[in-house]
Amino acid sequence: MTRGTTTSIRLELGLSEKLERAAHNLHRGKNWIISEAVRTYLEQLENPGLVQEARRQSLLVSKEQDPDTDLWEINNDQEGWKS
Repeated sequence: MTRGTTTSIRLELGLSEKLERAAHNLHRGKNWIISEAVRTYLEQLENPGLVQEARRQSLLVSKEQDPDTDLWEINNDQEGWKS
């Protein structure tokens, strides 16, 4: 087992409940989910081009499948996305 350090965080009640459900559904510990989330977030910060490329590819695919993609571009949720 990999050794680590202990960190304490305070979560909003709703977020804590979602974490509990996710841990139960995935049969994983909350620690594993939090570690994976932090790891993924930090990788995105280190590679901002990946976020831009993912968005570009998403737009390309949506344009191939639906001629009304302007609606997708107008109504999409980009909360948390860095460009």
